[in-house]
Amino acid sequence: AAAPQDPTADNSVGNVKGSNSVNVFLGLGLPWMIAAVFWAVVPESEEWHSRYDGLLNLDFLGAQGSKRSQGFVVEAKSLSFNVIVFSCTALCCLSLLHIRRTFFGGELGGPVGMKYLSAVLLLI
Repeated sequence: AAAPQDPTADNSVGNVKGSNSVNVFLGLGLPWMIAAVFWAVVPESEEWHSRYDGLLNLDFLGAQGSKRSQGFVVEAKSLSFNVIVFSCTALCCLSLLHIRRTFFGGELGGPVGMKYLSAVLLLI
């Protein structure tokens, strides 16, 4: 509702980006916090120790090979790929917004064909 009154729709785009950021922070942060509290209060688990006692880079839980303190562990093997995909997608979206502002004077509006093309690019 605010976009038609703002010539460049900066506030609308900022609101969308801000709300998405909050969703990501809550969507990742809250479950990770709950998992960290869970693993801090549950009784010792042999399954946890058999899986994580031998891993590298967990020295904050105790020395490798020893019986470590139980805690929430996220292995980084899949996280790097996800961060790369997110970064590439974010760069493409920001580039599209920049192109729309440069050639059409704002992120929203413009010629009908470009609106539909932008929508299709953002949905891919």
